Amino acid sequence: MKTRFVSGALRVLLLGLALPGLLQAETKELKTGAFQIMHELILPASPEAVYDAATGDISGWWDHSFTEHPKRLYIEAKPGGGFWEIFNDSGDGALHATVIYAERGKMLRFTGPLGLSGQAVDFVTTYEFLPDPAGTKLRVTCNVSGQIADGQDKIVDAVWRHFLFERLKPYIESGAYKKKSAQ
Repeated sequence: MKTRFVSGALRVLLLGLALPGLLQAETKELKTGAFQIMHELILPASPEAVYDAATGDISGWWDHSFTEHPKRLYIEAKPGGGFWEIFNDSGDGALHATVIYAERGKMLRFTGPLGLSGQAVDFVTTYEFLPDPAGTKLRVTCNVSGQIADGQDKIVDAVWRHFLFERLKPYIESGAYKKKSAQ
């Protein structure tokens, strides 16, 4: 009995000494940081209409996705709702962010990695829908922290400028958002 215990203990000891040599892992330091971007634009529609255009099916103006032709691209505008990209009929896809605050016509806030999925990074993105004599002042603020490469702040800023000024603004100005509401 004592021999079995010693023999078993010896095996565990030898295995413990041998395992570190057999199991190799690479440890790599990641650059971390934080930054904020903010954009404001005036849109010729009511805060409620702009909120509705910026939520639900956003495929009419949001043109960045993980798959070339997503089946669905939408934001569920309720606490706990998702910013989803559904790839196909099987339901494969990505959850880009989770809605943490939603008040129609006033504010939408979501948190998640957005297009940087796979990196240890988090965006807290806030849309503020402010009444303006010309319609709505939309203020978008992104607070970003985590694994951030050099120059990523400029890339994120350029992408949001594209979404807001080159995609959402013409979508609202053309009245295309009204077709979405009619469906």
